[in-house]
Amino acid sequence: MTPKEILIQTLKHQETEQVAWVPFAGVHAGRLLGYTATEVLQDEEKLFQSLMEVNKLYKPSGQPVIFDLQVEAECLGCDLVWADNAPPSVSEHPLEGEEELITPCYCTIPTKESGRIPMILNVMKRMKEKVGKTTALYGLICGPFTLATHLRGNDIFMDMYDDEEAVEEFLTYCGAVAMKMADYYIEAGMDVIAVVDPLISQISSDHFKQFMSEPFSKLFAYIREKGAYSSFFVCGDATRNIEVMCKTNPDSISIDENVDLLAAKAITDKYNVAIGGNIPLTTIMLHGSQQDNMKFAVDLLDKIKNKKNLILAPGCDMPYEVPVENTIGIVQAIRETGSVREMLKNYVAQDDAIEVELPDYEHLEKPLVEVFTLDSATCAACTYMMGAANEAKKIFGEAIDMVEYKYTKKENIARCKKMGVPNLPSMYINGELKFRSLVPSKEELEEALRSVM
Repeated sequence: MTPKEILIQTLKHQETEQVAWVPFAGVHAGRLLGYTATEVLQDEEKLFQSLMEVNKLYKPSGQPVIFDLQVEAECLGCDLVWADNAPPSVSEHPLEGEEELITPCYCTIPTKESGRIPMILNVMKRMKEKVGKTTALYGLICGPFTLATHLRGNDIFMDMYDDEEAVEEFLTYCGAVAMKMADYYIEAGMDVIAVVDPLISQISSDHFKQFMSEPFSKLFAYIREKGAYSSFFVCGDATRNIEVMCKTNPDSISIDENVDLLAAKAITDKYNVAIGGNIPLTTIMLHGSQQDNMKFAVDLLDKIKNKKNLILAPGCDMPYEVPVENTIGIVQAIRETGSVREMLKNYVAQDDAIEVELPDYEHLEKPLVEVFTLDSATCAACTYMMGAANEAKKIFGEAIDMVEYKYTKKENIARCKKMGVPNLPSMYINGELKFRSLVPSKEELEEALRSVM
């Protein structure tokens, strides 16, 4: 059985002889050949070469062609900021600051000739020809809610309270964009369409049912009708939304380390939905040793007794600097679980024991806003949590202090542990957790700050 057949069988909810493996190597693919993130996301030949290297080294069951949630946003007028070691981020939101959210004035749908879409489609076709028989190819599209946020900015969170009808109409439009992108990618040979919507973790299940259930249900039904499989990809602490996500009827769900995989699988099994995840991106893949990665994979497989409907994968887009040997170690753990288990039976991970000093929260001169993120440059949910903090800083100026702690740095991992940060992103004010995996509206954050001033 080929690696692709293992994944397809998993998505068909059948028993498999081995667990499917999908390394979400986005910009990390470029690092394998010495290309920057900007190069690999803009140059067809460099992207193709990098993907072939991923395929050779990491022996995937499934593989994304590009991991960039800004492709559609760029086509629709969002300005991007590019980086050498991360995907671009949206810097300007065309509809931000508008008094009302009005969809009809902004109803362009990207074409096959828009932005970087022609380059992406060419690479998809080339990958299909080269590895399509042995590897299932993933086409990743920006989910409706994250696209809506790219276009509207943080204003979308208040719109859900102030103008429900306009939000519903706007999400219908964003769903139509997603359907058209799915069309293009399926036509180019993609086996799986992953609808990547990290900001789903930043809303309540009630808001999901009110605004998201219909557009996502229609989108997954459309993908199935077109003959492809689907994945509902969410980052952050989406625990409260796993069940409502299942009810939109995707073939699979992908989660990150913020979600308890065993608890989530109990829910997805109830709905016969496959689940993928959730190897930690930073503590294990980026900063761990090869043995740490092998042990995590083996321990996870040992914990999950019912491996039907299971896909092993990183929690999200792999960090650019992940050591190659770490990912290769995971491959070995999946393919030779018994021998790796025996090899590591006496292995104990080293404790870096980094000491960090916390602020004296009782004697601060002015309010301190601390935003704990995976990395606001690469994680969309973190971007908008940090965006809310930045807006507050503009309003309050020197009257408050603000800092971001990125989980990609070892000392910040230690800080998170010492603070007891439950999930990323989270926002603390004067050492107290105020917003946990929920992007605050401008009014909510202002009120929280005024209460401590």
